[in-house]
Amino acid sequence: MGPSAIQSATRVVDLACSGQFTEIEELFAPRLRAVVSAETLRTAWATQTSAQGSISEIGQPTTEQRQPGLVHVSVPVICEGGGLTVVMSVDDTGMLHGLQLAPPSTTSWTPPPYAARSEFTEQEVTVGSGPSAVAGTLTLPRRRGPRPGVVLLSGGGPFDRDGTSGPNKPLKDLAWGLAGRGVAVLRFDKVTHTHPDVASAPGFTMSEEYVPHAVAAVRLLHRHPAVDAERVFLLGHSMGGKVAPRVAAAEPCVAGLVILAGDTQPMHHAAVRVTRYLSTVSPGPDIEAAVAIAAEQAARVDSRELSAATPAADLPFGFPASYWLDMRGYDPVSAAAGMDKPMLILQGGRDYQVTVDDDLARWRRGLAHRSDVTIRIYDADDHLFFPGEGPSTPTDYAAPQHVDRAVVTDIAKWLAPGR
Repeated sequence: MGPSAIQSATRVVDLACSGQFTEIEELFAPRLRAVVSAETLRTAWATQTSAQGSISEIGQPTTEQRQPGLVHVSVPVICEGGGLTVVMSVDDTGMLHGLQLAPPSTTSWTPPPYAARSEFTEQEVTVGSGPSAVAGTLTLPRRRGPRPGVVLLSGGGPFDRDGTSGPNKPLKDLAWGLAGRGVAVLRFDKVTHTHPDVASAPGFTMSEEYVPHAVAAVRLLHRHPAVDAERVFLLGHSMGGKVAPRVAAAEPCVAGLVILAGDTQPMHHAAVRVTRYLSTVSPGPDIEAAVAIAAEQAARVDSRELSAATPAADLPFGFPASYWLDMRGYDPVSAAAGMDKPMLILQGGRDYQVTVDDDLARWRRGLAHRSDVTIRIYDADDHLFFPGEGPSTPTDYAAPQHVDRAVVTDIAKWLAPGR
């Protein structure tokens, strides 16, 4: 009999803490090894831990049986300035079939002070159909009469419908804040959250990650009797903002776009820039090695030699080559400029992941001729539109915060003018 799932998961965390990533790779089941290498894991670990201080404690693992033959194990890693959760799927021989570095597990979210809970109701919905369907939440204002509706698209990564990051739920902040101001809101779990295996499937693309479920969500709102069918919008955060023009092109009934911190710089280039930024926040040999690896992986994406046969383990984030080939051929600014829909583009001034200089500047140049595009910067806000001071770091997301009230108010006024 092999080691218990908890023993295997704890060993993986111990190996990561001591920098033995090759030994961890030896524990990968074949499918995981095909998409994640020791160097990919080393880069992710260094990026996650670099700005959080030294590791002070390994927490108590928790387990959950999600599918036959696999145990889902979550191991908290507590650092001086924050922490993370190592989430693994382990079989009965101790081999890993899934591994994710997630924000700290917590249930401490509290409603933002600007959310008028008595002003809306919530109901569970299903978005999409068949085996790829996901769960969602429809938040409806209590006031009578047709009201505008908006579908929320979360950023890159396997996010749930709330965009949960540590103790924070920025998409839930937005949903509750907007619903209290007269806007119907639909948010849903990403397909990569509900069905994590799809991200490593051959042929997986950014379009598959977002478009089918986003279109299904828009159509669900469009058909709802309490929603004005002529005013159904998309609101995308980060990569959700990047892909919003592609979703709108696939579903013509979208009335307009709200883009929050939408990245326009190629994602593999941004990964290098962000890793370099983190190396200045918390310098050290691990993060410097991560910078070099990120640069090598980005060069492979840019190479003319990139093809469907390029191993995913050699590419950023372990995404298959199909993902990067699709991404290379997509320019969100050109896509937005080519459609006749109004847009509200918002950006945090303290955001180091999507920046004023690297990303917003491209929206401004590409849409400068459009009188129906409004662009605003919130100088004190970070990537999640949390207000603060000083340089933003990953540790900021570990503290309970809420989306800036001014951001919620401005979006509501744009979606429901005159209310």
